[in-house]
Parts: sequence; C-alpha cells; structure tokens
Amino acid sequence: METNFKHLQSAHCENGVTTNLLKHAGVNQLTEPLSFGIGSGLFYIYIPFMKINNGPAIAFRAMPGLIFKRTCTSLDIPVVRKKFSSPEKAKAFLEEQLKAGQPVGCQVGVYYLTYFPKEYRFHFNAHNVIVYGKEGDRYLLSDPVMEDVTSLSSYELERVRFAKGALAPRGQIYYPKEKRAVTKEQVSNAIKSGIKRNVFYMLKIPGSIAGVKGIKYTGDKIKIWRDKLGLHKAGLYLAQLVRMQEEIGTGGGGFRFIYAAFLQEAHAYHPNDKLLEISAQFTKSGDLWRSAAVQAAGIYKGRLSTQQDFNTMADYLFEIANIEKEAFVSLSKLKFT
Repeated sequence: METNFKHLQSAHCENGVTTNLLKHAGVNQLTEPLSFGIGSGLFYIYIPFMKINNGPAIAFRAMPGLIFKRTCTSLDIPVVRKKFSSPEKAKAFLEEQLKAGQPVGCQVGVYYLTYFPKEYRFHFNAHNVIVYGKEGDRYLLSDPVMEDVTSLSSYELERVRFAKGALAPRGQIYYPKEKRAVTKEQVSNAIKSGIKRNVFYMLKIPGSIAGVKGIKYTGDKIKIWRDKLGLHKAGLYLAQLVRMQEEIGTGGGGFRFIYAAFLQEAHAYHPNDKLLEISAQFTKSGDLWRSAAVQAAGIYKGRLSTQQDFNTMADYLFEIANIEKEAFVSLSKLKFT
C-alpha cells in the first residue's frame, strides 16, 4: 500500500502536514508560511497552574489541529477527522484509507518516535506526521521536520498514536475529504480572515495570560521567580520556556520568522507595502525571542544568577510584547484591496 505522495520538509510539523496534505489534494498555491498565516498559528499563552514536565505550560502556537482546521475551513475544503476508542479500530481505519490511496495526518507522541534523536524525545503528544503507505509491517511516514521520509513498525506507530498523558492523541487521524483546486480569490480572502483572527487572539482575547498580554505577564513573573522559587527552580522554569520555544516545533522565535514570511507572501495577493513594514517588525520580534532564549539558557546553566540577570530576561519579554502589540494593531488597521 503506497500513495502517490510527495514529501516536502518544513520548519514546523503541523504547518508541514497541512501544506503537504493540501498540495496532494490539489491546492498548489499553498506554502508553509501561507498555511501558518491562514491558519492563524501565531499565539502565546502562559498557564501557571498547568504543569508539563514539571514546569509551567507555555505555548507559542495555536492548539494542535487548529492550523489544519482553520486553513481548510478558510479555503472551503471539507475535512475528515477521527479519534478512536481502540488501537484496533484506529489501525483498520488507517489501512482502509491507505488502500484507497489517501495519505493521512496523524497526531502522535514524541517520546517513542524511534527515528528522533534521543535528546529530542520527551513526553509531548502534539507532534504531527503523515502516513502515506505501508510495506510489510512498516508504515511509511512523512515527518515534515525531517529531511527524508521514514518508517515505523506497526507496534511503534500504535505506541505513538496512543501515547498517554496531556493532549493524548487517541489515534487521531485527519485529511482533506476530497481533492479540490482553489482560486487566487479564495487564497486572498483566506489571508484576510487569517490575519483578522490572529489579531483577535493576540490583542483581544480575554484575560492576562494569553496574547501580547500573556508575554508581558510572563515577564512580570520572571522578575519575581528568583526570590519566590529559588535559583534552582527558577532556572528550571526558564529552561521550560526555552524548551517550549526552541525544541517543540519551531516555537517562539521561529514562528515569528514564519509569520513575517507569511506577510511577505500575502503582499502578492494584497499589494499594500504596509504588510512588508509589519513583516519586518515580526522579524525583529523573532530575533529578540532568540536573544531571550540565550539569556534564559545562561541562567539555567548557572552562568548567570543575579537578580539583574532575571530583570534582563524580563525586559526582553516586555520589549517583545510592545513590538508584537504594535504590529498587530497595525494589522488591525490595514486596508486590504
């Protein structure tokens, strides 16, 4: 069983799965930045009362599955999405689709992905791959963050599709229901709706822990972590921020660079030069996220330890919050052609 599927590497797993599945379905205009922007993938949230790997829950992206769902909805492409009560049912449905020539997206856990280097395997259940065929007992996989295609045995695939813990995938499978070309006008309208939705989630979402308010909120917390938590635990919390930013997908800085590329590509559909100016702001934000990660790593590794070091880390986040607020306010005022 093997579908006529073309593997394309991407920076982030769900962007790549979305782009590759939709290209297979006939949406040839799509790129990774367009998938990310149309799917309103840029986000930030800090949840102090939820712990992942003994640290606070921090996310730099929309909830798993939303980029694919929003992109397909914006382009008027129907979607099939299923979860399963048992591995047997999940396997039967998967093989039914492969026999029909349909590659499918799967949500999986990272910890038991045998083709990942050991240092990148930890308990995180929101990774996405495409299963596009089967040879003997091995399923053929396109993991978009890998350079080449790979494979897993039946046992290995079942293990990652039914990983336990937070965001347990429960065998989740998804794919476009039918092949369908889209027009330039559809992509143009999808870009507008994607930007409008992202403006809401970064500027207007209620509460203080999400969007640009959430970035500032995290900076406020970092300033008191050294005294409140002690140097060791505070360092672990900062390591968690770096892990969620740099090791899960592309994270903080990388997502800002992808969003900057999205706005540049959007300019071809909406030739307003303000898009290029705002794109440069997101590139600046991405650079600052990377600088913040270096500062956090220095604290975690013990090279930096004073209160001023924590203040410097917090100041990075305050500057990032200001830049992203200004950028999204500018996007909210943008006049599209």
